Amino acid sequence: MKPYPKYKDSGVEWIGVIPEGWIICPLKRTDGVIMGQSPDSSTYNVEGQGIPFLQGNAEFGEKFPIAKNWSTFAPKKSKKSDILLSVRAPVGEVNISNIEYGIGRGLCAIRSKDHEYHYLFFGIISANNVLNSYATGSTFSAISAEDVRELSFPLPPLAEQKAIATFLDRETTKIDTLIAKQEQLIALLEEKRQALISHAVTKGLDPNAKMKDSGVEWLGEIPEGWEVKRLKYICKINPSKSEINNIPKKLKVTFLPMEMVSENGLLNIEKEKVLEEVYQGFTYFKNSDVLVAKITPCFENGKGAVCKDLTNGIGFGSTEFHVLRPTKNSHESFIFYITRLYHFRNFGESEMRGSAGQKRVTPEFLQNYELGIPSLLDQKAIVDYLDRQTEKLDLVKEKAQSTIELLKEKRSALISSAVTGKIDVREMV
Repeated sequence: MKPYPKYKDSGVEWIGVIPEGWIICPLKRTDGVIMGQSPDSSTYNVEGQGIPFLQGNAEFGEKFPIAKNWSTFAPKKSKKSDILLSVRAPVGEVNISNIEYGIGRGLCAIRSKDHEYHYLFFGIISANNVLNSYATGSTFSAISAEDVRELSFPLPPLAEQKAIATFLDRETTKIDTLIAKQEQLIALLEEKRQALISHAVTKGLDPNAKMKDSGVEWLGEIPEGWEVKRLKYICKINPSKSEINNIPKKLKVTFLPMEMVSENGLLNIEKEKVLEEVYQGFTYFKNSDVLVAKITPCFENGKGAVCKDLTNGIGFGSTEFHVLRPTKNSHESFIFYITRLYHFRNFGESEMRGSAGQKRVTPEFLQNYELGIPSLLDQKAIVDYLDRQTEKLDLVKEKAQSTIELLKEKRSALISSAVTGKIDVREMV
C-alpha cells in the first residue's frame, strides 16, 4: 500500500511521522471524555426500569437495571456511538456504545466531536499499548481520566477520517471472518479429540469386541473383559508426603504453581525450590502421578497433567491440585485420559462443594467415580493410540492458533498504519 506524498514529524513517539495536513492534539481538545462512576446499591431497581448499566471491560454482556431517578449520576452515561474504553484491568478494551448506558468506574466514554466516531474507535485500538503503559496500581491496573484526556491523537481532515474508517471496516471484517473460521476449526478439532478419548477410554479399540452391560447408567456397555471399578481401586488419591520424611530437607524439588500447569496436559517444570521451603503448605506429588486442578474454573477448563521429569523425581505445588497415583495395575496416562472425559468434567462440576467462585471437586468424588477398566496391557494400547491421534490433532490445532495470531498481528498493524497515516487508503475506498 502506498504512503502519503509528504510527511512531517508528529513529535509523539507512538505515532511517528504523519502526513502533511494532519495535526496532533490531546483528546481533551478534540473530544469529550466522561469517566464512569458506580452508583450505590440504593439506586438499583427492578427489571425494566431505568437504563442498562455497564461495570467495565467495555462488554455488553453484563448489564444491571438502574432506577430512573439516579440524578446524581445522570452525567455518567454513554450515548449511542460513544467509544467505550476500559480504564481498569483489562485496560484498553474498547467498544462502540450501541445504546445509552450508565457507565461504572471501570469505563469511560469518549464522545467524538472533531473526530469521526469510527475513526476514533480504530485510533483508540491502535493506542492500546500506550494506554497500558500509563496504568498503575497494586491490586489492579488502571488509568486516570487525565491519562485519557492527555492522550496525543492524530487529527486528519474529516474526509480522510471517514475514508480510513470505511477502509478499516471493510478490511478488518475480512480478517475477522478468517479468524472466526480458524476458531471454528479449533472447536471442531476439540470436539473430535473429546470423541476419540471418550470412545477409546469407555469402549476400547476393538470395534468387534463382545460387549456387556456395565450397570453404570452413563457408561452403558463395555467390553466383556473389562471390570467396573471406582477410581480409588486403580489409584491412590492424594498420597501422604510423610513417605518422603527421610529425604534431606535441602534437596531441590520441582515447584508447580497453578499457572505452570496447562489445559492441554503440559507442565512447565522450570521452577525449583528446596524441600524444606515447600514441605508445609503445598501439595506433594512425584513422577508418574496425575495432577487434576480441583478449583473452579481450572477443573472445568481441564488443567492437569502427568508428572514427568520432576527434579529428583519430586514436586510440590498449588494446594488446588488433587493427586492421583496409579497402582501397579493401572497406567498413569490412562488415568490422565479418564480425567479428560467430558463426563468426568461435567459430573465433577455438578459435585463441587463450596461458595460461588471458590467451588472445589472433593476427594470423595474422585474416589467414587466409576467406569470400566481394561487390563494393564489394554490400557497401554489405548494410551499409545490416543497419544498418536491427539498429537495429530494438536499439530493442526497449533497451526490454526498460529494463523489466528498472525491474522491478529496483521489486523493490529493495518489499523495502526491507517490511523497514523503510514498508508494512504483514500483511493482504495
